[in-house]
Amino acid sequence: MNKINEIFVSLQGEGFHTGTASVFVRFSGCNLKCPFCDTQHQTFSEMSDEAIVAEVAKHPANWVILTGGEPSLQATEELVEALHKIGKKIAIETNGTHELPKNLDWVTLSPKEDSIVKLTKANEVKVVYTGQEVETWKEKIQAEHYFLQPCSCKNTQEVVNYILSHPHWRLSLQTHKYIGIE
Repeated sequence: MNKINEIFVSLQGEGFHTGTASVFVRFSGCNLKCPFCDTQHQTFSEMSDEAIVAEVAKHPANWVILTGGEPSLQATEELVEALHKIGKKIAIETNGTHELPKNLDWVTLSPKEDSIVKLTKANEVKVVYTGQEVETWKEKIQAEHYFLQPCSCKNTQEVVNYILSHPHWRLSLQTHKYIGIE
């Protein structure tokens, strides 16, 4: 059984796929305690893979985003395959501290300061910027895209200034917060 905080449909608000209609499967539980986390980990329903797939199938969006908390603690290759069988592409947003199912279509790695990241490859790296040193992530993780994201939309100018001096990074805004959607 999976601990699911919520399943909802919205537009992807961050990173490379910003603006893409997606079904979000938000897992409850994480091995890190980030001060800016927006998941209520104490609130969840236990759901089987079949129940998750049935709920996701109600929505026409092509992308399913496994998020959390930390989805790698629960998501399996069997769940990903079951979602593929209903015609969905599967992305994961992970802190990179655990191995992932091998059959994912997109990996967003969002490493956190002082964590031990096991992953060395991702489609995109998205770092929530709070003024910490971030170049180590660019050096350690091979990715197609590197994003810096203001922390809770509060330090946008600081992030812009950093990117202007380090143009290998791109800006990721939490557009869902700016336009008032989930």
